[in-house]
Amino acid sequence: MNTKTLATTIVFASVTVALNPAISGIAIPAPYAPFLLYQIWEIPIVAAFVLINRKAAVSIAFLNAVVLSTFFPGALPLGSIYNLIALLSTLLGIYIIQKSLKNKNSADSKLNEDSYTKTRFVMFSTALGIILRVVIMTVVNYIVLRYPYPIGFELDELAIIASLPLTGLFNATLTLYTVPLGLFIAKAINKNLKLQ
Repeated sequence: MNTKTLATTIVFASVTVALNPAISGIAIPAPYAPFLLYQIWEIPIVAAFVLINRKAAVSIAFLNAVVLSTFFPGALPLGSIYNLIALLSTLLGIYIIQKSLKNKNSADSKLNEDSYTKTRFVMFSTALGIILRVVIMTVVNYIVLRYPYPIGFELDELAIIASLPLTGLFNATLTLYTVPLGLFIAKAINKNLKLQ
C-alpha cells in the first residue's frame, strides 16, 4: 500500500468514525420503526471500497464496528456486529457488480468509463446491495431476535415475523441512498486524486 493510499484510507476511516451518531449526532429514526436509525457513516466506506480497494474498506468497516460497540452500541451490545454484517453484505453486492461489469482490471476503471456504463454500475450495485443486505439481514434477524439480551430481544416467532418487513424496508432504504452517494463521492474524489 503506497503512502497516498494509506493516507486516503486513514482519512476515510476518520470521516467514518466522525459520522457515527455518538460523535456527530446524525441519526434519524425511521418513521415506521423509531428504533431503527438512518445514519450516514456507511457512505465513506462505500466510497473507500470503490476508490481505494476492498481491503481498505473492510478494515474501515471493522474499525467502525469497534467504535460503534464502544460508543454507540444501540439497543443491543452486539448491534455493531449486526451493522457490520449488513454493511459487508452491501459491499458484496458492489463487488459482484464490479466483477460482472468489468472491462478493465481495476475498480478505478468503473469511475472513468462512459456515462451509460457508470449509470448501470450505480443502478446494479445499488440493486444487488439492497437484495443481498435485505436477504442476509432478514436471515440474521430471524435467527438472533429470538435469543435473550445481549444477543437478541427474546421475541416470540410471531413478533419476529412481524418485525422482518420493517427491518427489510429499513435495510433497503438505507442502501438506496448509501450506495449511490458513496459512488458519487468516489467519482468526485477520483477526478482529483489518483490512487492506483
